[in-house]
Amino acid sequence: MIDFSTPLQTVPFDKITPGHYKPAFEAVIQEARTGLEKIAGATGKATFSNTIEALEFLNYNLKRLEQVFFNINSAETNNTIQQIAQEISPWLTAYFNDITLDERLFKRVKQVYDAKETYQLDTEQLKLLEDTYKSFVRSGANLSPEAKEEYRKVTTELSTLSLRFEENLLGETNAHQLHITREQDLEGLPGYVLEAAALEARNKNLTGWLFTLKAPSYQPFMKYADNRKLREELYRSYNSRCFRSNDKDNREIIRKIVNLRLRLANLLGYKTYADFVLEERMARSPSRVNDFLENLLKQAKPAAIRELQEVQAFARKLGADYEIQRWDWAYFAEKLKNEKFSFTDEMTKPYFRLEKVEEGIFGLAGRLYGITFQADSSFPVYHPDVKTCRVFDQDGSLLALLYLDYFPRESKQGGAWMTNYLEQYKMNGNDIRPHVSLVMNFTKPTESKPSLLTYDEVRTFLHEFGHALHSIFSNCNYMSLSGTNVYRDFVELPSQIMENWAEQKEWLDIIAIHYETGEKIPDSLLENMLKSRNFNSGFAFVRQLSFGLNDMAWHTLSDSTDRSIREIEQEAMAPTELFPPVDGCSVSAGFAHIFSGGYASGYYGYKWAEVLDADAFSLFMDRGLFDKATAQSFRDNILSRGGTENPMELYRRFRGQEASVDALLVRSGLK
Repeated sequence: MIDFSTPLQTVPFDKITPGHYKPAFEAVIQEARTGLEKIAGATGKATFSNTIEALEFLNYNLKRLEQVFFNINSAETNNTIQQIAQEISPWLTAYFNDITLDERLFKRVKQVYDAKETYQLDTEQLKLLEDTYKSFVRSGANLSPEAKEEYRKVTTELSTLSLRFEENLLGETNAHQLHITREQDLEGLPGYVLEAAALEARNKNLTGWLFTLKAPSYQPFMKYADNRKLREELYRSYNSRCFRSNDKDNREIIRKIVNLRLRLANLLGYKTYADFVLEERMARSPSRVNDFLENLLKQAKPAAIRELQEVQAFARKLGADYEIQRWDWAYFAEKLKNEKFSFTDEMTKPYFRLEKVEEGIFGLAGRLYGITFQADSSFPVYHPDVKTCRVFDQDGSLLALLYLDYFPRESKQGGAWMTNYLEQYKMNGNDIRPHVSLVMNFTKPTESKPSLLTYDEVRTFLHEFGHALHSIFSNCNYMSLSGTNVYRDFVELPSQIMENWAEQKEWLDIIAIHYETGEKIPDSLLENMLKSRNFNSGFAFVRQLSFGLNDMAWHTLSDSTDRSIREIEQEAMAPTELFPPVDGCSVSAGFAHIFSGGYASGYYGYKWAEVLDADAFSLFMDRGLFDKATAQSFRDNILSRGGTENPMELYRRFRGQEASVDALLVRSGLK
C-alpha cells in the first residue's frame, strides 16, 4: 500500500507538485498490471480469496492516487492539473477495461460466482462477489471481440468528455463578472453584500464593486438588487455559461456524451442508458422514475402556480407593471417573505457565524452519536483556507480525519460536496479510518465581518456533513463497499436527514448567536424564520423536479441525436415551466451533476431520498429530537453499513417499514 510516511498516512500536500502526478500514475498502474497478471494467469483453482479479494485489494493504491488527484482537480485546480487530467483519464480507462475485458480473469471470477453456494461467505463477502461479477458483465466481459474493441473506444472518449465539460464550466464561471462603479446601481443590496463585492473588486485591482457567478455573490444580487436591468444581465451571464458559441461551449460535448452513453448501453444489451444505470438503483427502471417524478409534480405544481400568482400580485402592488420573469422571482419573493413573516436572510445572517454553526453541527453529532472533534493544524493542506480536525468515537478511538474547505476561489468548482482522500477498509486486522473532506463555497470573511451564513447555507453545511458521517462511521471490510459507495438514490438519505435539524427550534437556539453582541436569536425572529420554511415550497419542489425530468430525457433517448440541446431540454422541462423561456440560456450546458458529476439517470435521487429522509426523521420526531437510541440505530443500520447490503433492506431494518411519500408532502406543506 502507498506509504506517505506521515501521521495517519495523510496526503503530504506540502510536498506534492503537479509534476509528481503523471510519474505516480505510471508507476502505480504498472504495479497494478503486474498484480493483475498474477491473478489472471494463475493456474490453480479460482477461490474467493485468490480472485475476488485479490482483485478488490489490487487497486487500493491506484484508488488512493485517483482520490488525491481528482479531488484536487475539483478543489484547487490549474491549467497544468487540468491538462494532466486529460492525459491520464484514457490511461485509467484503458487499465480498467483491461481488467473487465480479460477473458482469463472473467473466467476465474465466474467460476467463483457459479460456486458461491459452496463457500461459507458472510453478507459482505457475498455482496462483494456479486458486485464483482456484475461489474464484469456490465463492463463488457460477455461481448464479442469486435464489440469489446468498440466498448474500449466509447469508454475512453467518455472519460475525457466529462472532464472537458467540467473545465469549460469552471472557466465560464470565472470569466463572467458584473463590474459596478455607480452607487445608484447598488440600491437594495445589504451592507454585507456590498462589502464582499468591494473586496472582490480590490482583489482584482478594480474600483467599485465586483459581482461574480459564484453562489455567495450571485444569489444575494438576484435576491436584493433593485436594478432590474442588472439582475437580468447577471441572470443571463449565469444561465448562458457554456452556451455562447465560444471555445467553452458545451453543446457538442453534451451530444457526444449522450450518444456515446446510448451506444455503450446498446452494446451491453440495454435499450437506453437509463435502463443500464437504473438496473443498479433502488428505483430499478426508467418507467418507475418517471412515474415517481410525475406523481410528485401533480402534487406540487398547483401549489407552485398559486405561489407564482401571489408573488406576481405582490409585485404589482409594489409598482411592477410587467409580468415578472426569472430574474425577478427571487427579488419579489424575498420581499413578500419579509412582508408575510417579517423575515429575510439579511436579518438572520448575523446570527449564523460560520464558526458557531460549525460548533453547533459538531455538537449535534456529539449529542446524537457521542463523537467529538479536535482541531489539529499539524496536517499538510492543499490551500491555506483548509482546516483539519480529528474525529473521535465515544470510547476515545479515532474515527476519521476531517478536512474543511469553506470559501470560494477561482481554482475551485462551484457548489458544495463531500469526498474522501482515503476511504475506510480493513486489512490484516487493521481498521483503516477514512480521511474525509467537506468542500463548500460560503461567503468569505471581510475586513469588518466574519463569514456569516444564510439559513440555506446552514442547511447546505448540514447536508454535506451528513455525507461526511456516512464515511466517518463506516465499518466495512472492503473499500469498494464502504462509506458512501452505495446506490446513488440512497446516498442522499444520510445527508438530507441532517437538514431536518435546521427546522428545529431546540437546535437552532444553540447555534444562532449574534456575532457582535453574543445574544441569542430573538424567539420572534426564529419563529418567523421557521414559519417561512414552506414559503414557496411548491415552486422549489417543481424546480427540482424539472432537473430530474431533464436528466431522464437525455438518458432515455433510444436513438442517437443531433437535435438542438435547447429543444430537448425545453421539451423535457415543459411540464414544470412557470416562466417563458429565455433566449440564449440553457440548463443542460451547465448541468454538471449529470454530465460530469456521476448523477446521470440519477438526479431524481434527491427527491427519492427526500421521501426516505422525511419518513426516517419522523422516527426522531416521535421518540425525541436527540434520542440516542434512534441515532444509534441509524448509525448501526445505515451509516456504518455502506453498500454491504441492499439499501431497502438496511432502511427497513432501521425504520421497520418501507418509506411513504406522505411524510415528505406533509413536511413540505403540500398535504
